[in-house]
Amino acid sequence: MSEPADTTAATRDIADVAAVEVITTAAVHLMSAAAVKCGLAEDGPDGGGSEYLDLDEARKLITALAALVTASAPDIGNQHARSLRDGLRSLQLAFREASAFPDAPGEGPGEKYTGSVV
Repeated sequence: MSEPADTTAATRDIADVAAVEVITTAAVHLMSAAAVKCGLAEDGPDGGGSEYLDLDEARKLITALAALVTASAPDIGNQHARSLRDGLRSLQLAFREASAFPDAPGEGPGEKYTGSVV
């Protein structure tokens, strides 16, 4: 039994993509979702994203991002890792600012991978 043509094409397409591109794309998706969940979206009715604020979801996304960035940094190179770390740190700070009761230093989302962000 042969594979459908679209599955074969998708497999061939992903085979042509470098690992660093797959990793950075996944990181950007996590960053974008976390930014929205931290209330940073600009397309809400009030001009902000406060109606999308969900810090429980943001915590999960930021922690996953921190784990991905930390684990992949040695393999993706300093140029890519630096920009991902900068974005991650910005999200961690935005999370802290959006929290009514900020976590203790070292207890925020992803800080078990990145260290304390203050």
